[in-house]
Amino acid sequence: MCASDGLMPPDRRNLQALFERAGAPPPDEQYILRLYVTGMTSRSSRAVSNLRAICDEYLDGRYDLEVIDIYQQPVLTKGEQIIAAPTLIKKLPLPMRRIIGDMSNRERVLVGLDLRAPDHAE
Repeated sequence: MCASDGLMPPDRRNLQALFERAGAPPPDEQYILRLYVTGMTSRSSRAVSNLRAICDEYLDGRYDLEVIDIYQQPVLTKGEQIIAAPTLIKKLPLPMRRIIGDMSNRERVLVGLDLRAPDHAE
């Protein structure tokens, strides 16, 4: 874009918003999530609660969350290489991602779910 074609170049804020929208998944894309926990410990309960709050706010009606207790259903962990719990696996949309912890670091979860671009200023 140049001044001669009558279009003004976007300012930095508009450009950043444009990049964030370009990197974000389509607004109707369905998320398939699996959260692996170990029993109903306080850490497991916190992870479920934190993740549901994030999903309800950012993915309202566009996600399928399966909570798997690895003690009760160990066969469902086969092939998933679960080394710690709680572990969230984002199956879809691709690319697949893993997030370990109680999902209390909201920014890290949003970046892991590709709902927010990583902040390189840190």
